Amino acid sequence: MQLKRQLGFTLIELMITVAIIGLLASIALPSYTSYITKSSRASAQTELLQLASLQEKVYLNSSKYSASITQSYNGTDNAANGLGYTAATKDGKYNLTIVTPTDGQSFTITATPVTGSTQASDGALTVNQAGKRTWAGHPDW
Repeated sequence: MQLKRQLGFTLIELMITVAIIGLLASIALPSYTSYITKSSRASAQTELLQLASLQEKVYLNSSKYSASITQSYNGTDNAANGLGYTAATKDGKYNLTIVTPTDGQSFTITATPVTGSTQASDGALTVNQAGKRTWAGHPDW
């Protein structure tokens, strides 16, 4: 009697393959999530530095820092000047706020993670007029 050669995979072979794929996915997913978080943080840091640079341009023109991120700059030195930027980062994972005292001689720009995003537990980022950069829970960026 001649044996027939069977084509295909056995159930054991398929189960082993699925187990290996599951193991690889369980290792790769946290690494990928961490990469996305770091990438979004770096993007927010870049945007904060761009806003700080805009603040310096406003200060050179009007001898005061802007008190608003969203209003546009009108070329005068009154408190209505803004930076003409959005209130969130481009990827939408951080909300941007600015605090400027009434004398307009200092500022602090803060990027706060949006609740429910991958950044939610990452901590706020700040930059001020002196160039001091902080990340909540960490000494520096």
